[in-house]
Amino acid sequence: MPGHTQNEITVAAPLDLVWDMTNDVANWPNLFTEYASAEILSQEGNRTRFRLTMHPDDNGKVWSWVSERETDRATLTVQARRVETGPFAHMNIHWRYEQIPGGVRMTWTQDFAMKPEAPVDDEWMTDNINRNSKVQMALIRDRIEKVAAEQGTHPGLTD
Repeated sequence: MPGHTQNEITVAAPLDLVWDMTNDVANWPNLFTEYASAEILSQEGNRTRFRLTMHPDDNGKVWSWVSERETDRATLTVQARRVETGPFAHMNIHWRYEQIPGGVRMTWTQDFAMKPEAPVDDEWMTDNINRNSKVQMALIRDRIEKVAAEQGTHPGLTD
């Protein structure tokens, strides 16, 4: 059975700020702690192709891959997929934003399958993604809420 995860968090900040900060791929190394670099390879309309490079893992290995994402501000959604799949047979990610009382609910859904020769299986990767997504989402929430406080903006407001 392929892997599937869904994680969400509420960010107490205006929708425009949450949208802009989380979709500024070039700035992801300052938003996520797992990425050492994010290189924009091409951008056409709402579609961005980019290379993410992680910090070395516990074994000193540096993971890097190319992904593509397409933002749709009208529906408050983002569709993404790995172009260079590495150990994944496929990896598709859907981000959804919803303005709610007190802020913005951000939901990440990931559907994937590991290649048979991958060093881990779908179950292991599901647990890993669920654990890591919670950590990264909390960090992102805290960083966005800090910017919102510095700007004196409040949830429910748009720019």
